[in-house]
Amino acid sequence: MLITLCGFMGSGKTTVGKVLADFLGCPFLDLDELVVKKAGKSIPEIFTDDGEPAFRQLEAQVLRKTVEKYAESTAVLALGGGAVMTPASAALLHGKTDCIYLRATLETLSARLEGETAGRPLADGALAARLAEREPVYEETAHVTVDTDGLSPEEVADEIIISCL
Repeated sequence: MLITLCGFMGSGKTTVGKVLADFLGCPFLDLDELVVKKAGKSIPEIFTDDGEPAFRQLEAQVLRKTVEKYAESTAVLALGGGAVMTPASAALLHGKTDCIYLRATLETLSARLEGETAGRPLADGALAARLAEREPVYEETAHVTVDTDGLSPEEVADEIIISCL
């Protein structure tokens, strides 16, 4: 079973994913890292050199291969914040993974992202608008939503295990 964590940047996907994978004794994967490895360049470089559509296409391709690879084994995959915005990817995540939406308020996300937006091509200050656009897609794609405000990564991982597994 591939457990996928979706949510906005700063929601805790990578941090919680590592804790959850450790709790479950399974591999942790980060989709952004897999895309960087496949492309041979950083995400900001992909955006600058090739544009967001090319990045999303590569992201969808890497996601599809990762879902296929882990179809019969347990792993935790942290998604990029916009991965669900590609309709084919959202359908794949909903149909072939246990997708969990890590939800946080705009205030929490802003606090978590403060000083950490370097290297995030879409962290351009329009967080509220981008979150409003993505939140319905996160909710539609995920099987379960876990609110992360005020919780430690360990508490969020516990909540995922209690609620979902």
